[in-house]
Amino acid sequence: MGELPNCPQCGSGYTYEDGDLYICPECSHEWGKHAAGEESEQKRVVRDAYGNVLQDGDAVTVIKDLKVKGSSLVVKVGTKVKNIRIVEGDHDIDCKIDGIGAMQLKSEFVKKA
Repeated sequence: MGELPNCPQCGSGYTYEDGDLYICPECSHEWGKHAAGEESEQKRVVRDAYGNVLQDGDAVTVIKDLKVKGSSLVVKVGTKVKNIRIVEGDHDIDCKIDGIGAMQLKSEFVKKA
């Protein structure tokens, strides 16, 4: 019997086979055998406004004035943001901007510095 993969959702090593599925008894997650190797290899690619690939730790420059929601602050064109983190969701970039604080940005409004 071959080595069964750990659960991709909770990391449990107690997975078992049921037909064409792997099942985790701890979190009840089910996934197909054909997708087991593919899920871990897929990584989301985030690109800036000009098509450059962005990665964690990159520095970017804002290309459009952005109003900060719930505040009267504005992130001006040309503001440089260092050490970004790529996150899931509508706003791709998690960062800290000097004078404003922690916030999330959409990748379509930045360019790689």
